[in-house]
Amino acid sequence: MLTRLVLCLALIIATLTTADLTLAIDRVNVEYSADQIIESEEGATKSRIYSTPTKERREMSQGGAAMMMITRHDKNVSWTLMPEEKMYMEAPGNKTSQDKTDLSGYHIEQTSLGEETVNGVVMNKSKIIMTGNDGTKMGGFMWTTKEGILAKIDALAVEKGQKARFKMEQTNIKIGKQPAELFEIPKGFEKLDMGGMGMDMMKGMMGR
Repeated sequence: MLTRLVLCLALIIATLTTADLTLAIDRVNVEYSADQIIESEEGATKSRIYSTPTKERREMSQGGAAMMMITRHDKNVSWTLMPEEKMYMEAPGNKTSQDKTDLSGYHIEQTSLGEETVNGVVMNKSKIIMTGNDGTKMGGFMWTTKEGILAKIDALAVEKGQKARFKMEQTNIKIGKQPAELFEIPKGFEKLDMGGMGMDMMKGMMGR
């Protein structure tokens, strides 16, 4: 249960700009691509990221199957694409809730620790402490580029006396315009019904 919480927090934090964590830094307005890895006690998840201020594309592998996730904040929608099956699933954008994975339910403290070089790039290092309304806590360090991109986080989560550590790091960060077609559903893809049959197919592909 704790590991699931850690992974959810890691994925959410990984998609945030520093402006989502503090009001002291302006929102990131650059476009970029990067290689991302999220590590926890259960293993590592590698992704290829393409990001703009309003869109994100995440390429990864689940259960041996290629998968892509496109998030369109400008349209309040997200798509999960299965290239091998040429199918996709559509879901509404994130809505505010009281779920543990909703950062609005956390009190966040951030302290600047100056500059530090990571992978040959000078970054701003900060200490961050997140305390949930239910007593869940997460604390650690994060590193951001001069553009405000969250490039690395090393943290420890605590829930009901249990502890779990996780890391997220983005490398090969390339600042630059991203092709618009990366954030659209490719031609020839069919929409997968979100009903029972669609969910059964999704579980089967995930479990390969």
